[in-house]
Amino acid sequence: MRGPSRDFLDGAKIDPKPITGNETLSELIDNAFLAYNAGRLREACRLFSERMLAKNGTVGLSLSGAMTPAGLGMSTIIPLIEAGFVDWIVSTGANLYHDAHFALGYTMHRGRPQADDRALRADGVVRIYDIYFDYTVLLRTDAFMRSVSKREEFQRAMSTAEYHYLLGGYLREREQALGLSRKSVLSVAHEYAVPVYTSSPGDSSIGMNVAELALDGSALRFDVSADVNETAAIVLDAKRNGGSSGVLIAGGGSPKNFVLQTEPQIQEVLGIDEVGHDYYLQITDARVDTGGLSGATPGEAVTWGKVDPDRLPDAVVAYLDSTVGLPLLTAYTFAKVEPREPKRLYGRRGEMMERLGTAYRAARAFRDERAGATALPGI
Repeated sequence: MRGPSRDFLDGAKIDPKPITGNETLSELIDNAFLAYNAGRLREACRLFSERMLAKNGTVGLSLSGAMTPAGLGMSTIIPLIEAGFVDWIVSTGANLYHDAHFALGYTMHRGRPQADDRALRADGVVRIYDIYFDYTVLLRTDAFMRSVSKREEFQRAMSTAEYHYLLGGYLREREQALGLSRKSVLSVAHEYAVPVYTSSPGDSSIGMNVAELALDGSALRFDVSADVNETAAIVLDAKRNGGSSGVLIAGGGSPKNFVLQTEPQIQEVLGIDEVGHDYYLQITDARVDTGGLSGATPGEAVTWGKVDPDRLPDAVVAYLDSTVGLPLLTAYTFAKVEPREPKRLYGRRGEMMERLGTAYRAARAFRDERAGATALPGI
């Protein structure tokens, strides 16, 4: 048998230095995270810091589940926004609703996942796995949401980005009144003009409270078509401005699909010439073989037009809990990359939508012209 091709053995040798306890986190990841999902996390850290944030890269972050109750909003997501490392967000409503608790001065507490839930319910305590909080926090946050959403500026149809921007402004005011700062993702997103979308606006306590107001005659409605088109406009603008479009997917679920479906919306539905996102980075604990979206691979995304096939070698999936992986990725990035100038995309939504509309009308005219040229006489 002939010897192996050197092409398969051109990777760096596995020869880490002994861990001493004096390493920085980035040194630990670079030195000791060499294989399996540690290796994938190291690749993810380098992809994000060296390529996704390079030059004029636009980064969309998707957040599933309810990570803000665990403090990830304050520890991880807010620093990413402030550093200009995240330009737009798609989140579950749960993350944004529970995020509001902190801006309103309410507290979440560490608990035990093995507690007797009947005893907790009897004592007025709500549990999110190993996070406990007083049931009145829900009632008071609900009351705040309804009070704000009744205001005149909310009495119309709007994208979820518009709603969250307005809500973030009120949360910011409340923080300041309480002498708080950097507690709420929506508050900081408002300050840095980062548009925040919810892929399923009715699937959270925010949507539930808006639904209650609808029964009382409120004109507030979430315009989901605006969400679809605005997110597609952000991606098209990123590509047409000579930059790149990258997605950082924490977990999966509906936010994952929504951040990725921007490219099929551009290509398949609107008929605009495009090839897919340039960079795909996902941190997930979902298996690939169950048919669930959260385990869907970057290769599968290529077949939908979601990811540029020429960039598939740059795609990374790290199979680990995102509450572990995302803080590590963030710390690594801060050690390697200087903060960027925030893009403040919220204020550019009109301009980006105009560009999308122009490209759509041109593509449609081209399709209509081709269809007319190939139509049979008399048809």
